[in-house]
Amino acid sequence: MVGFKATDVPPTATVKFLGAGTAACIADLITFPLDTAKVRLQIQGERQGPVQAAASAQYRGVLGTILTMVRTEGPRSLYKGLVAGLQRQMSFASIRIGLYDSVKQFYTKGSEHAGIGSHLLAGSTTGALAVAVAQPTDVVKVRFQAHAQAGGGRRYQSTIEAYKTIAREEGFWGLWKGTSPNVARNAVVNCAELVTYDLIKDTLLKANLMTDDLPCHFTSAFGAGFCTTIISSPVDVVKTRYMNSALCQYRSAGHCALTMLQKEGPQAFYKGFMPSFLRLGSWNVVMFVTYEQLKRALVAACASRDAPF
Repeated sequence: MVGFKATDVPPTATVKFLGAGTAACIADLITFPLDTAKVRLQIQGERQGPVQAAASAQYRGVLGTILTMVRTEGPRSLYKGLVAGLQRQMSFASIRIGLYDSVKQFYTKGSEHAGIGSHLLAGSTTGALAVAVAQPTDVVKVRFQAHAQAGGGRRYQSTIEAYKTIAREEGFWGLWKGTSPNVARNAVVNCAELVTYDLIKDTLLKANLMTDDLPCHFTSAFGAGFCTTIISSPVDVVKTRYMNSALCQYRSAGHCALTMLQKEGPQAFYKGFMPSFLRLGSWNVVMFVTYEQLKRALVAACASRDAPF
């Protein structure tokens, strides 16, 4: 698909919606072990102080975490929660990425010259809307990823059972646990990710440094992943801790953040930074490159279907 000549017809909202969900699922399939390693590192030591946590740390570094999981739980443990993860991306990414351009055009009233404010507002809107729809899938995904099964039983037997068990034991709103930190996280992530990608790509194209093709998409996506990790890591750690917490362990997301700060210090908010960057960087590259190519392919397929014989 590289070098595919783009059609003059812009992709429709439906094409973007389906393309974003499919591209995000492909990216998740490739980078899911890094996401699981990130979750394990983020929750490590949450019931201990910084000194005790450092001394008794089970996981050390990205590679060390992955190797420890494979050794103690088997290679399949790296893909715990994958079903919920794919369900999440198909609903979540379709909204936050696929509808981003449409919402941006809504805020700019169709103007081709969107300011940074419109970019940020569109990113916050689609990010928050996506969380409202996909939060239960995120809760289940994190629960599966966080559960270490070294000789013990499974926390949940299946993805469907996880949804049912959480709703039964924690109430229906247990499936929406951690919505507030997740809305905050995804408003930040969406703004950082999509706006940075947009700005880097526009700068490269306007300066004639690159053409609208694979190298440009790769560079823009990698830059977006790096910026997003730095900005979103603190909110991401709080979100992971809060969604994985036992009933009544934390009163709120704010209480969770305050407890982390008191027990583990400010460095706790950047736990799992390297796997977060590796995951977000690689995820962004795979997702945006795939998304750009899928959009062109779907538009071309629609054009050829509608073209007269």
